[in-house]
Amino acid sequence: MNKLLKSKKYGSVMVLAVLAIVILAAAGLGLLSLGLNSRLSAVRGAFEIQAKAAADAGLVKAVYEMNEKLKVKPWSDSSLPSETDSAIQDSSETYSYIITGSSSAGYSVESTGKSGGVQKKVVSSLPLQGPFDYSLFSNSYIWLASNTTVDQYNTDASTPNLTVGTNSKASAAISLFSNAQIDGDVVVGPDSDPSVAVWNNGTITGDIYAAGESQPTPSITVPAALAALPSSGTLTDGNVTASAKYTKIDMGNNAIVTIKGPVSLYVTGDIKLGNSAQIIIDNNTPNSSLTIYLGGNLVSQNGSGINNLTQDPQKFKLFGLDTCASMGFKNSSAFYGAVYAPKADIIYYNSADLYGSVIAKSFQTKAAANIHYDAFLRNVTVNDEAVTFTIKKWHE
Repeated sequence: MNKLLKSKKYGSVMVLAVLAIVILAAAGLGLLSLGLNSRLSAVRGAFEIQAKAAADAGLVKAVYEMNEKLKVKPWSDSSLPSETDSAIQDSSETYSYIITGSSSAGYSVESTGKSGGVQKKVVSSLPLQGPFDYSLFSNSYIWLASNTTVDQYNTDASTPNLTVGTNSKASAAISLFSNAQIDGDVVVGPDSDPSVAVWNNGTITGDIYAAGESQPTPSITVPAALAALPSSGTLTDGNVTASAKYTKIDMGNNAIVTIKGPVSLYVTGDIKLGNSAQIIIDNNTPNSSLTIYLGGNLVSQNGSGINNLTQDPQKFKLFGLDTCASMGFKNSSAFYGAVYAPKADIIYYNSADLYGSVIAKSFQTKAAANIHYDAFLRNVTVNDEAVTFTIKKWHE
């Protein structure tokens, strides 16, 4: 009987031991499977991150290539940039992108990144950004004299707020003297303290904030066909009916130059306007407009100025090249135009109103001069100067 009990006891122990071994083995396999799945998940997660980074790299490359294509005028919708399985340096990842659309309908890009068999796709629209999205913008300072007002016109319900901005972080980079007013927002350099960068002894109706990144102010390149023209020497007076290249514009007192028709001028040196000298853009000749590419400086004497009789700021654009260091305007009548000179210090001396936009190294008014931003200047085309494609409405 005792032998039988001992045998049963030993049998039970064996069963329990085997059961324990099975349980431990199952737990071990479960832990092993969990560890393996975690490892595989981590590896896949890493591939997904790398594939997403590759897709972003393709998106950046697409924007770069579109902006390079903008340098060739006139623009053509044929042969839009695309790449397939392009390798990323020092990496096993690749990207592919394709751009679709047209200059009339707009463009979008689809970029796909690949890593370890994993794919990630990003899609973005590519709107054009022009040089005159700001009413006033500087790379250093903007000083507005007492009683100066900055506002905008040609607006509707969809028009963004007027913006005055600078890339500077310096103290009082944007200064409003007594009773000066900006009817919109003020943006200062990234990572700056707006309470330090803005000295406000006037009124700002909108928000004051620091930009997320610096605003690009790319250099201007003279159109190849215009740069290749032989120089016509010095322009002093008379009618101008065709595009031309001049060594300088040097107008004596009361001299008049009249622009008749669509005209582009490349001035390699200075523009000097004597007392009461006028460059007039005729409003009786169809399609009259003036675009100046200025290599030197603009110097004006009392009562002189550029008189745009069309009263359309888009009909007069003044582009300062990298060698243009200063501009002084002493308009006796309202100024209508858009000035882009990111390396130039610009001073507006008189109280005559300014209609348009000014982009400069620095800008200041010496007298109360109302500045009216034309919101239509935001409307640009692929054949305009200093436009760039940007990323907008990005999504996976």
